[in-house]
Amino acid sequence: MKHLLPFLGLLLSSAMAWAQPTQTLRGRVVDRESKYPLFGATVQLLDKANKPTTGTTVDTLGRFRLPNVPVGRQTVLVTLIGYKNALLNNIVVDAGRETILDVELDEAINELATVTVKAQRTGDAKNEMALVSARQFTVDEADRYAGSRGEPARMASNFAGVQGADDSRNDIVIRGNSPSGVLWRVEGISIPNPNHFAIPGTSGGPVSIIRNNTLANSDFFTGAFPAEFGNGIAGVFDLKLRNGNNERHQRSLQFGFLGTEAMAEGPLSRKSGASYLVTYRYANLWLFNKIGIDIGTQAVPTYQDASFRFSFPLKGRDGAPGGRLSFWGFGGTSTVDILVSEQSVSDRNIFGQNDRDQYYTSRMFVSGLTFEKPLSRQTFLKATVAASGTVQDANHNYLFLRNGPDGKPAVQNDRFVIDRIAPILDYRFADTKASVSLALTHKFNARSSLKAGLNADTYFFNLYDSVRVVVTRPGVVAELRPWQPRWDTRTTALLLQPFVQWRTNLTEKLTLSAGLTSTIFTLNKNSVSPVEPRAGLVYELPNRQKLSVAVGLHSQMMPTYAYFYQTPDLTSSFWPTPMRELNREIGLTKSWHYVAAYDRLLGRNMRLKLEAYYQHLFNVPVEEGRTSFSILNTGAGFTRVFPQKLYNGGTGRNYGVELTLEKFFSNSYYFLVTGSLFDARYRGSDGVLRNTDFNGRYAFNALVAKEFTFERGQGKRNSLNVGAKYTAVGGRWYGPVDEAASQLAQEILFKDATRNTLQFAPYRRFDIKVDYKMNRMNARGGRLTHTIAVDLVNILGIENLLSLSYAPQPDGSFIKQEYQLGFLPVFYYRIDF
Repeated sequence: MKHLLPFLGLLLSSAMAWAQPTQTLRGRVVDRESKYPLFGATVQLLDKANKPTTGTTVDTLGRFRLPNVPVGRQTVLVTLIGYKNALLNNIVVDAGRETILDVELDEAINELATVTVKAQRTGDAKNEMALVSARQFTVDEADRYAGSRGEPARMASNFAGVQGADDSRNDIVIRGNSPSGVLWRVEGISIPNPNHFAIPGTSGGPVSIIRNNTLANSDFFTGAFPAEFGNGIAGVFDLKLRNGNNERHQRSLQFGFLGTEAMAEGPLSRKSGASYLVTYRYANLWLFNKIGIDIGTQAVPTYQDASFRFSFPLKGRDGAPGGRLSFWGFGGTSTVDILVSEQSVSDRNIFGQNDRDQYYTSRMFVSGLTFEKPLSRQTFLKATVAASGTVQDANHNYLFLRNGPDGKPAVQNDRFVIDRIAPILDYRFADTKASVSLALTHKFNARSSLKAGLNADTYFFNLYDSVRVVVTRPGVVAELRPWQPRWDTRTTALLLQPFVQWRTNLTEKLTLSAGLTSTIFTLNKNSVSPVEPRAGLVYELPNRQKLSVAVGLHSQMMPTYAYFYQTPDLTSSFWPTPMRELNREIGLTKSWHYVAAYDRLLGRNMRLKLEAYYQHLFNVPVEEGRTSFSILNTGAGFTRVFPQKLYNGGTGRNYGVELTLEKFFSNSYYFLVTGSLFDARYRGSDGVLRNTDFNGRYAFNALVAKEFTFERGQGKRNSLNVGAKYTAVGGRWYGPVDEAASQLAQEILFKDATRNTLQFAPYRRFDIKVDYKMNRMNARGGRLTHTIAVDLVNILGIENLLSLSYAPQPDGSFIKQEYQLGFLPVFYYRIDF
């Protein structure tokens, strides 16, 4: 109670003596490539007619400040002679926290740059080397899109060529590729799967550990990415973490269905400009079950995560700008116990198997130290060292069901009758990694720049898995065989990726970006890709149009655990029979990306973009013999892969066209329409050309949102945002079930020869998001922002088929259709002060 009273007093005092709600808008202006402060740049606030209402100039350290900016959405114009002007639309100013911008300007090729206010291409990538298939995304987008739940991956599923793989997870399929082909990077470092309840070999999960309120504007790539990005063949999230406020302490509290979280930021030293930012979240999803909302299981998942960033500006010599040293990190832990033995016959369980109790825990962390410094007006250095890791623990206990007189499973009180429960699986996968990233950017002149560096990761593998096989035969009591280890590995390996990328303006309208990288994985001699060329070309056409083309060779390791799967060595004469690792010598999967794009601004606030692509995959791991297996079909869902002996003999090809029609947020509304037509196929070792699991063939998204503002007397300004989203995607592929083999193995097995010849019905979903924001300020300068929001996911409750599972039924059948999540309301309340 003693801690609650001051907080209630703060709320009470803030409700009195209201003044017009305003807030400070400040930040830095730097050169995009060299990151050198741009002294003398002008920063202006524009009205709806793009007329300046107030302004300021940038100081020698690149800083600017605009006090008393009215809350709401603002437009900012930044200009400097010799640079292209930057028009920043829809800058959200809230009463509860200062708005801090990091603005990067491009130097103009002509000697004097115009300061005419004209439309800018909202969404162009921050990375200066990216010319095609790249998009910058903001925290506002992650919050604004219906169904995104404030997560980068779910937000990205709205973009052309991208689709979600499963309602219960945030895996994304990019241009028909497996979700495991997605690379996650933070501050230049590649990181493990940043999701709760992560399964080895996947890039997604049910809930993201990364919170959008800790991110700065970041980039997302869907193909032909620059040379600095390696070990990924589908796409890249290149995330940047924001610094805390270095002048004012700010707090945020949030309560909702997906957890309770707190954030604090502020100055460590106002004199030096050092700052901190820390967050913590805890969630227990019991409330969904209590109020009857189906989340796909009767189990109660729990998770918690935290993040931090401490930033220390460094002084430069003789008045030159200094650098910045940042210590940062985030991590989380999650647990779920799926007790099928305590469930009713009709209960759903899409997160695990239906013939056993399952206990699962996952943990993930990453922590790093980043140094950034402009070495001169032309040169910028960024270096990061980091440690990261993941741990997954699982135990399974098999349920021996009693059969009735008719030979079918006996049921009593809507539960199966269980004779006994026995442990059959125990695994612990622990991967840790030490990483170094170095990147040096040198700007020769306004036309040309070079970026070179090295990404190095040392992996430490500690993998253990042991299983007992359940043997079932008709008319015979099921029996358990002895424990057999499938993984038992402790080893290390080094991944090296040097790169160089050059960008030059061949003319005022024609820009070239070309680079080289290498991928060297020391686990075996086959995982070396010595030269991977990347190149892009963009030509600016009249009437705000541009044409772009890009090509690149990309490579990727297998999911690391797949290298170490072992089976008994039946050629050995020793007893007990020794184990042998089947796939330790497998090489890299490789892929050529070809992309062509047309981009046009339609008026001041609308954009049309068309992209066509072709992707040729080769060196793909497939099984020896003649089977349909390919590593391209793995990486989604809650299961691992147990491949037999592999070799790099498979191929694949993806091609398609994409359309984006986007109306940027103006006149209080926006819309985004994206569509994709594509085909994704592969060949296993049997040589048959098949649909990949992810070949939906089409994807369509339509989003729209409207903002209403209300003036509620002096000191009160409220806004209501109402958004909607409709998604239509082609169904997943599967094949006829091999019933005899499935009953023997106690899991669904498909007939190999007819794999992916059948398709589930198309996927449909309609989401609505509503949030109400209240900005308050009193006469003493106290400021608050209250936000109440609800995300109504699949509001129509459409039943979308997810998969087939092995689940013994009272009628003797065992094939069960599992459906995606139904209607899911996600509510939260947040206060910023």
